[in-house]
Formats: sequence, structure tokens, C-alpha cells
Amino acid sequence: MGIEEIILVGVAAAALAFILAKLHLARWEAVLIAVGGAAAYLVLRATIMDLRQAFTSVVFLVAYTLIALERLHKTTVAVAGAVVMLVTGLVTQQEALHGHGEIGGVDWNTIFLLIGMMIIVNIMRQTGVFEWVAIKSAKLGRGHPVAIMILLSVATALLSAVLDNVTTVLLTVPAALLVCEALSINPVPMLMCIILSSNIGGTATLIGDPPNIIIGSAGHLTFLDFLRVDLPVIVLAMVAFSLTIKLVMGKRLHVTEEHRRLVAQFNESEAITDWKLLRRSLLVFGLTLVGFCLHSVLHLEMATIAMTGAALMLIFYREGPEEALRDVEWPTIFFFIGLFVMVSALVKAGIVTLLGTAVLNLTAGNLTVMTLFVLWFSALASGLIGNVPFTATMTALLHSMAASLHPEATDFAVAAHAPNVYPLWWALSLGACLGGNFTLVGAAANLVGAGISARAGHPISFARFMRYGVPITLQGLLISSLWLWLVFLR
Repeated sequence: MGIEEIILVGVAAAALAFILAKLHLARWEAVLIAVGGAAAYLVLRATIMDLRQAFTSVVFLVAYTLIALERLHKTTVAVAGAVVMLVTGLVTQQEALHGHGEIGGVDWNTIFLLIGMMIIVNIMRQTGVFEWVAIKSAKLGRGHPVAIMILLSVATALLSAVLDNVTTVLLTVPAALLVCEALSINPVPMLMCIILSSNIGGTATLIGDPPNIIIGSAGHLTFLDFLRVDLPVIVLAMVAFSLTIKLVMGKRLHVTEEHRRLVAQFNESEAITDWKLLRRSLLVFGLTLVGFCLHSVLHLEMATIAMTGAALMLIFYREGPEEALRDVEWPTIFFFIGLFVMVSALVKAGIVTLLGTAVLNLTAGNLTVMTLFVLWFSALASGLIGNVPFTATMTALLHSMAASLHPEATDFAVAAHAPNVYPLWWALSLGACLGGNFTLVGAAANLVGAGISARAGHPISFARFMRYGVPITLQGLLISSLWLWLVFLR
């Protein structure tokens, strides 16, 4: 590495600091990120990395840092990072969009599965069925705040298992605020339980949490696979979570008889605004879930089944496609696309292979150590930088490890499902999804729920979230460790 390269790094760092300072970052943040990126590049170049590897790593690390800080919109950062990778030739457009060799490119199965499910949920939302579920849960609790908290948490977990957890939080948190207002209690504990249970419940199925969608596609795992492996863990985790709510909150929350009667007077039937659309929506949604379970028999990809369900929903929806498509979370879709492009550049540069080799050396190839390492490291990393970007990177790492351990496999599905690789996918699934509860930035559902709470006058700080989230995450990880050991490792 010559003096010219060092000068170029300094100029690039100054330019990056200037650009970031012109955006929404404070000047000291912009300088710190730029200097950190330059230092990281110089350190990486001084080790075993060549110029391409060092530059790709720094672009990726800077993008991750900006995503974690959340001072810029994560979609803006991901798309900008992808553009840098493409413009500088770190990955070609053909490789990024269609894949080539070990480079997976954008996982279109994941993208269109997300779009299809978003369309289905957006149309179902118009019927009021989700508000009905929340109000019915509150009434079943008969005005007892702890019982309502447990029932709403269980209902949220069930909804998150068949919807995505962000949508579930958007639907259940406003209803919980209404219940808390009627009971005249502080809503934060109940809202926290709903947010945490959305991440727990979403872990149970392939479609419940975005990390699982990525893992299922990358690891060739079916909807039934998730029901067989993840669902039992989540049932145990929700039982433990419910018992924790009762033990911790049982002596803290008390309401008057008058407030309890107010909740009993809620009429859940009034929440349903379109019975005809509801019946059709439930039929299509049920058929879609059946399709997911039978997709290997039908020889159809999950995205094809989701888009078929979305097409049927659009046919039944009288308002036309504009409204349903407008409410699709397009920023989330492009966030995923940007991440996939950046990860493709990492794979092409050989960085993922280097990391895979390091993990194998660190764990000495011991399956038990590797599985528990992936589980706990995934949870911690997901809590720090968000479970979606971490999972997008980690699936590429597991892909590389599977290829290294089984170079003779002609079909990647064979390598991915080998006995010394297969448990790692489930460790990643449980670690990334449950790890979303570690911190406020661990999962998108956390930020959405906290935002709604803040707008209602009840802000949830980073530290306050961790007081609830850390114990519940550790509880779930301990249960997951025991389950993985019993099923795969003993």
C-alpha cells in the first residue's frame, strides 16, 4: 500500500464526511463515521485483504453503521450502498439481480413473497377483522389488566405467525391503547408485551418474520419445516412469557370495577366493516396457507403461491388495485433489494468465504459449539444492528460454510440439509428473530410500536425497552438452546 493510496483514502473520507454532514447527521457523527471507515480500510489493507475486499468491506460497514444509527432512512442507505457497489464495479448488475455461481443476487422469491403477503394483509385490514381480534381478547379478559395483557400477547403472537410482525403491531397497538384508556392504566407495559410477543410469535413460521423468509429461501426450508422445528420452541417461549407477565405484573396492575365494566361494554361486532369481503378474504388467506404447506407437493415456489393469493384478493376487492398496492411497504421492499445487492458484492469479493473459514476455525468444526455460537451471536448482533440486515449477511455466510463442508454436493439443497449444517439454519432463525427483542432497533416492529406509543404521549426510551426486552430475549434463547440440543445435538 503506497502513499498515493493513503492520500486517496483521506480525500474519500473527507468527501464522505462532507456528504454525511449535509444530510441529517451531526457534524461529529459524520466525521466519526468517515474517520472510522478510513481507519478500517487501512487496517484491512494492511492485513490479508486486497483492495477490492477492503473497499467492499468498508462500504458495507459504513452502510451498516448508518442503518443502525437510524439518522438516515434505512432504505435510503441500503439503496445508496447498493448503487456504490454497482457503480464501482464491485458487483455487476447481472450478478446483483440474477446471481452467478456462488453469488446469489437479489432473492426474488423473498421479494415477491413479501409483496404478495403485504397485498393480502392490506386488503384483509379493510374488513376490521384484526380490530375484532383485539377487542375480543380484551373482553375475554373481563377487565382484569393482567389477563387482558396475556390474552392480547397471545393473540398478537398468533397473528404474527401468519402475518408479518410489523403489520400485527400496527393493528393491535392502537386497540391496546384504547383498552388501557378505558382501564385508566399506564399503557407502556401492555404495549411492550405486544411488541415482544409479535417478535416471538413471528419466529414460529416461515412468513411470520422477515428473517425467516430470507432463511427459508436461502436454506431451502419449507413452511412445514418451520412448523416442525420453530413452532414448538415458540409455544414454550410464549408459555414462559405469559407466566412472566403474571408473576411480574400480577401485583402491580389494579383497576376499579367501573373501569372493568367499560371494557365489557365494547362491541367487537362493530369493528367488522365489510362481512362479504371478510368471508372472501378468510377463504383466500386459508387457501394461501394451505398452499404454503403443500408447495413442495405442488412444485410451486412460496412467492408464486403468495402472488396467487394476492391476485385473488385483488379480484375480490371492489376498490381496485390502486389502494391495495399503494399501502404495500415499498420502502421495506427496496431495503431488502439494496441489502441483497450489497451482500452479493461481499460474496464476490470473497469476504463471506473468509468469515466462514474463521467461524469454522473458531469452533473447530464442532457442531454443538457452532450451533450455539450462531444462536447467541445472531441474537446479540440482531439486537445491535437489526435482525434483517444481519440475517441477509448471515445466510450468505452459512451458504459459504455449507459449500466448504460439502464441496462434493452437486445440489446446494443437499449441502444445506447435511447433518452438520442443517441445525445452523434453525439457530440463525431463532437467534435473529428472538434477538429482535434485545433492543429498540433490533426489529422493525419495535420501532413501529414505540412510534405509536410516543404519538399517544407515552414514549418508550432505548433503556426502558431493554429493561423489558433483555430478560425476555434471554429466556427465549435459553429455551431455544435446550430445544436445539434435544432435537439436533445430543
